[in-house]
Amino acid sequence: MSSIDPAAAIPDSKLARAITEFIRDTESELLFNHSSRVYQFGALAGQHRGLSFDRELLYAGAMFHDIGLMPSHASAHERFEVDGAHAARDFLRSHGVAEEDAYTVWTAIALHTTPGVPAHMHPVVALVTAGVEMDVLGLTYGEYSDAERGAVVAGFPRTPTFKEDIIQAFYEGIRHKPETTFGNVKADVIADKQPHFHRGNFCSVIRGSRWAG
Repeated sequence: MSSIDPAAAIPDSKLARAITEFIRDTESELLFNHSSRVYQFGALAGQHRGLSFDRELLYAGAMFHDIGLMPSHASAHERFEVDGAHAARDFLRSHGVAEEDAYTVWTAIALHTTPGVPAHMHPVVALVTAGVEMDVLGLTYGEYSDAERGAVVAGFPRTPTFKEDIIQAFYEGIRHKPETTFGNVKADVIADKQPHFHRGNFCSVIRGSRWAG
């Protein structure tokens, strides 16, 4: 199996090692491996698109993006994305990262479930979402070679039932605050005015993706 492109490898730095240790100790294996794949798919997307990006900041955004699903970092009323963004910003501040950079990571995590916006923003913001959309939804499956996908999954395996496992992880992380799932108001307006409109469904897209499992 081919190894990951060195340009998309996890940074070998003090900060990256601290992030790895913290997330490994905090998240489930499912979310740790998913977040690691998000980083690598995001970094590969950056290479494909010719973007210049800070690998440490991308790594921080990818690794912290789902920490708000964990009970230890879940608030009572904030969106899980905001909980994760806060956790990442606090962690980066405590490690001496500049406020501007910490805010970039905050933004990347806060917007990673908001399609259509991150792609037009800072590369770190765009690439965290790119990694999520690839690993969870398979939206850009064909933009990666078989060797690239194989190398990422070899390093951080997907469970045989990953699609259902990640849906369940989302549910467990947000079921206590369903009011925070209020989302795209435009869909509400179209549904109100067009009786035959059918909303896109996140879970259906996951289950219908080209990924196995």
